[in-house]
Amino acid sequence: MTPEELGRLIRQTLLSASTEGDIAISEEDVPVEIVVERPRVREHGDWSTNVAMRLGKKAGMNPRELAELLAARIREEDGIAAAEVAGPGFLNFRLDAASAGELARTILEAGTTYGSNDALAGQKINLEFVSANPTGPVHLGGARWAAVGDALARLLEASGADVTREYYFNDHGAQIDRFSASLLARSRGQQPPEDGYGGLYITEIADSVRAVEAAAGRPDPATLDDAEALEVYRREGVAIMFEEIKARLADFRVAFDVYFHEDSLHESGAVNRAIDALRDRGVIFENDGALWLRSTDFGDDKDRVLIKSDGEPAYLSGDVAYYLDKRERGADTAIYLLGADHHGYVGRMMAVCAALGDTPGVNMQIIIGQLVDLVKDGVAVRMSKRAGNVVTQEDLVDAVGVDAARYAMVRVSADTKLIIDLDILTQNTNDNPVYYVQYAHARTCSVARNAAEHGVSKEAGFHPELLDHPADKELLGALAQFPALVAQAASLREAHRVARYLESLASTYHGWYSQCRVTPRAGEEVTDAHVARLWLNDAVSQVLTNGLGLLGVTAPDRM
Repeated sequence: MTPEELGRLIRQTLLSASTEGDIAISEEDVPVEIVVERPRVREHGDWSTNVAMRLGKKAGMNPRELAELLAARIREEDGIAAAEVAGPGFLNFRLDAASAGELARTILEAGTTYGSNDALAGQKINLEFVSANPTGPVHLGGARWAAVGDALARLLEASGADVTREYYFNDHGAQIDRFSASLLARSRGQQPPEDGYGGLYITEIADSVRAVEAAAGRPDPATLDDAEALEVYRREGVAIMFEEIKARLADFRVAFDVYFHEDSLHESGAVNRAIDALRDRGVIFENDGALWLRSTDFGDDKDRVLIKSDGEPAYLSGDVAYYLDKRERGADTAIYLLGADHHGYVGRMMAVCAALGDTPGVNMQIIIGQLVDLVKDGVAVRMSKRAGNVVTQEDLVDAVGVDAARYAMVRVSADTKLIIDLDILTQNTNDNPVYYVQYAHARTCSVARNAAEHGVSKEAGFHPELLDHPADKELLGALAQFPALVAQAASLREAHRVARYLESLASTYHGWYSQCRVTPRAGEEVTDAHVARLWLNDAVSQVLTNGLGLLGVTAPDRM
């Protein structure tokens, strides 16, 4: 019996007691989902709920009295070994071994779908992440968003949402001018402008642009006048840089459904349409020759310029148009993953959301991530050999591999500064969290192979009641929490919860492994208990696979 099944049993018991007149509560007052959790003190039982305390007043009863009534009814149900009342009205349950053990069969029958749920079914979510400017390689902050954003997308999909992964391609503005000027300077053997971009990659791209032009039979752009040359380097250089970014992200197991070009907002008239939409809602005004959004009416600390006095659109106007475009494309919720330097951006964007008639925090959600520092030998790593002034995603992957890089980026809450210790991530020890979890999976596979060699096979049948050792029960309880964990992580937009769960599960599994045998000792016969524990071993293997998959990390069968 899973905690979800127990929750449904409790709900049905409440409804039956109401129908039979034992409690005065309406069906509308009974939650659709009854929350069932592991008690903090394991001696209190396998599962616990506070539903009696939540509903006691509505039922016209003392919470403890309501809990006693429910306990008496639920004790009679199959699979319930005990139902007890504690404190002011907690309901604690113990499952019989067969009922608890059946979870192993449930997991293996569900396979890769175990943990999936429909909590977000019917929701269309646009998830924008990374969106690094096409002026240089993806740095560590962008790599963090690549790992976190992709894991979040997988979680949202596992919870039933229809997710569009989107990359905002910033090909409009001064940073592109500086990038083009840097390429031109390098191609002429000069230093980039003071506010330009440095690093070996600038020389590489400048050379690639010249090669492209030569292959097409066009003149060397370095020999053209500045205006013509800059246009060539803008067109070809940005394209080359962006293709490299996409290739590096693909190597990092990150792909996007949409690459949205900022330029298209201005070329298509989307910015003007967005201004008109705000004007129709009466939330803009003119002052000093500029057009302003009355954003203070929606919680912002000051009103914001939309169209400057020279007639040029301010940066915010593109943001308005972009959000409106996402909604017009069908997104119920637009989630933005932004770096720490965008913290002051939240208030104005939420004001935009409200000004357009939407609900901040619902239709628009913004997640701000903190910085990433890389440490080796106790010293911060500051410079990349190729990028010059930053450490890149490519540098990290070269040092530790994709699995360790992705896992390290995800396992800490995004709103916390992340310090990655290369010395730990390159160790094959339990101090390395990704190694610890992957090793647990590899151990499950080794156990299964060893079991086969000793004639232990799931084909012999499954006797879940034999999973009666305390370590069996502890491991089954850990496995049972995975579906709720996935739903919670998706709802809270916190992918790191999956990593922490996997580390806890790995620890529980390693403890179980040291106490319970899947294969017989020398001279012993294969028993039904060995077979039952093979089922449990393989269930752990499946959950570890599913959890690592949500993080975009592989589950090796040998290490």
